[in-house]
Amino acid sequence: MAARRWLARRMAEAGLAPTMDAFGNLFGLPPGSEPCLLLGSHSDSQPEGGWLDGAYGVIAGLEVARATREAGGPPIAVVSFQDEEGRFNPLGGSRVWAGVLSPEEADRATDIAGMTLAEAREALTTFDISEPVPASRFRAFVEMHIEQGPMLDDAGESIAVVENIVGIRGERYRLTGEQNHAGTTPMHLRRDAFQGLAEFAVRLNERLAPVVTPRTVWTIGHATLHPSAASIVPGRAEFTMQWRDAETARLDQMTGIIRETAEAVARERGFGLERWAYAEIPPRLCDARLVEGLAGAAEAVAPGRWRRMTSGALHDAANLVPLMPTAMLFVPSIGGISHSFAEDTSRSDLVLGAHVLACASATI
Repeated sequence: MAARRWLARRMAEAGLAPTMDAFGNLFGLPPGSEPCLLLGSHSDSQPEGGWLDGAYGVIAGLEVARATREAGGPPIAVVSFQDEEGRFNPLGGSRVWAGVLSPEEADRATDIAGMTLAEAREALTTFDISEPVPASRFRAFVEMHIEQGPMLDDAGESIAVVENIVGIRGERYRLTGEQNHAGTTPMHLRRDAFQGLAEFAVRLNERLAPVVTPRTVWTIGHATLHPSAASIVPGRAEFTMQWRDAETARLDQMTGIIRETAEAVARERGFGLERWAYAEIPPRLCDARLVEGLAGAAEAVAPGRWRRMTSGALHDAANLVPLMPTAMLFVPSIGGISHSFAEDTSRSDLVLGAHVLACASATI
């Protein structure tokens, strides 16, 4: 909440009215009621996350809004969406605001410690809460972000205009075997839940290989064993499964393979299998007119040093595509590193990115 208060003060100093809804989405609105351009991203981070993921888009958008207002330009609003990183729900704040996720369903979601979003939201009672800002208040949305990958940095380029955003799916799994003594239980009699998880991971790579592309990714990002003791054969393994691709048909195919593989491992090893918390966000195409406007600004500011690309990371912009014309800009991530304390972008590229955003905002 301290960070939200700090950002609200910066918005007010820029001549914007800070407005936060019940799910923590913080908007800075310009005077008047005419539909305006919306800039921004998110401010939350990952455990050991970097300093630019999301926050750069919010601060760059805020500076463009401030400078444009000071220069007498068109009104610009700024947003920092809450829980983009998915402590409770992937892109949670923007999904609720866009009507993709109901408040009731969002509140039931839990983090890995078992806290519900409804419980976490109790902290918001110390903030002035407003009704959600209607989408009709905005005529378009542009999200500025770091690439979080190596393509721009490897090519020595400074800007990317995003044409489409991959879809993402995920769910949680539990394999239940049999907890037993690690010293006296023969290997052939064990129903070791971790061995089942390991077999699932290996089989899954083999089964997905014929259907995926070089840009398709899948991840077991979090796993826990029970009771997690050195001298006990683990009786339970819980893990997250996430998969991403730019094509809905391929995501469907991957969903079937992932579930079939887990079921086969459980059946062959005599395990119990549970899965829950399924969520999906479909692939999205950015607005063609906005994309061309951003491309024109990129060529004007950084001639020959920009490209068009697909976003392999998921962003709040994906949820706004059905509501209004939406597009994205990327600046390079040094070494392609993100979701790490080592995440960084050169100062010159950060400034150049804001310059492109400002130029585009004056014309789109």
